[in-house]
Amino acid sequence: MSKKILFAGALLVALAPVGAFAQSGGAAAGATTGAVGGAIVGGPVGAVVGGVTGAIVGGLADQQQPQFRQYVVTQGVPSYRYQEEVRVGATLPASGVQYYEVPAEYGVKNYRYTVVNDTPVLVEPGTRRIVQIVR
Repeated sequence: MSKKILFAGALLVALAPVGAFAQSGGAAAGATTGAVGGAIVGGPVGAVVGGVTGAIVGGLADQQQPQFRQYVVTQGVPSYRYQEEVRVGATLPASGVQYYEVPAEYGVKNYRYTVVNDTPVLVEPGTRRIVQIVR
């Protein structure tokens, strides 16, 4: 049984980079990352749970982040000054923050972006929670 788990985990790790580069959407990248992380921690069952969780989180793929950051700079979006730590999961205030649509070419449909303390972030609009810090 442990050989099957190790083989499944190794297979997922080996295939993960191919899937990550083949996909441009945030959910696909999140699913790949989640599946690999889940496989390492919990074997095949962890891969399934991690993949689903990663797809829900979504966001920008690593290779899209520099391009998106440059896009935000060209838009001249003002930076909101936030007194708390800018981190994933932080909830931004209900007023004073302007949110913007993410262009379709980035494949991020359910989130908006803003700039907080000079750092672009993706935000879930219903909860105002930061879901990704764009590096």
